[in-house]
Amino acid sequence: MRHILTIRYGVLKNTSDFYTSFDALKKGDSVIIRSHRGVEFGEVVTKVKEINDDATTENLGEILRKATPDDREKQKKIHDELIPTEFKFCQKKIKDHNLVMKLASVEHLFGTKKIIFYYLANGRVDFRELVKDLAKEYQARIEMKQIGVRDEARLLADYEHCGRELCCRSFLKNLEPVTMKMAKNQKATLDPSKISGRCGRLMCCLRYEDKVYEELKYTVPRKGSVVKTTQGIGEVVSYDVLQQQVTIELENGSKISTSVSDIIDKVRDSVRQKETACDHLCEKDCGLE
Repeated sequence: MRHILTIRYGVLKNTSDFYTSFDALKKGDSVIIRSHRGVEFGEVVTKVKEINDDATTENLGEILRKATPDDREKQKKIHDELIPTEFKFCQKKIKDHNLVMKLASVEHLFGTKKIIFYYLANGRVDFRELVKDLAKEYQARIEMKQIGVRDEARLLADYEHCGRELCCRSFLKNLEPVTMKMAKNQKATLDPSKISGRCGRLMCCLRYEDKVYEELKYTVPRKGSVVKTTQGIGEVVSYDVLQQQVTIELENGSKISTSVSDIIDKVRDSVRQKETACDHLCEKDCGLE
């Protein structure tokens, strides 16, 4: 019987499923894996499931063994000694070649002569001479990988406004797009400094409850709708999606708060177009598009 486990590996904290015949591995164990990039050092995130020996594992990586003390010592040397040296050397060569690029991080694979240099740049960079210098210095396969600001935060940042480790570093597999509409659905402030993550883009956590907010939103009368309640007819002036409460201004000018379930009938619906049309403009004006 073989097992499939989720492993976190690499400086970008990638998480993927790997198979193994070992059944004693548990969450938190250090392991040596073979990924599509080569032999790497990883950590068990969770045990997923058991599979039969004849089940296909064609698209999965393989867990080679549980990391030994020697493996951990080798990985520590790579992290503490080799990578800082490689980073400084690459920075010097970038300056020598007058390249318009910012070096973000270096990844030295555990079991292969392969080094990946992560960088940021506004456009394409001709780094052919740089790669020649790096390959000559380290006698290794060199890969230059351009990243964006979200990956830079994933590489360099640690904690978010909430005090927890960045979601992209701890458990997110893919960085899905986040839109201004998601923030508006949750009645969040549109102040970019309060709804932006360490990367300067909208916080990933705005996606988590968006589906629930979207569903609840359409059970609540929109602002401007005229509704009928047991206390009279009035116009909806505000609402609370999660509490399913609406504030209504009655014809006599008084305001009441009531549950959506207490609304008897909708006399006239509001025009939906205004809020929808503002989404793109808000994203553009706030610089979060």
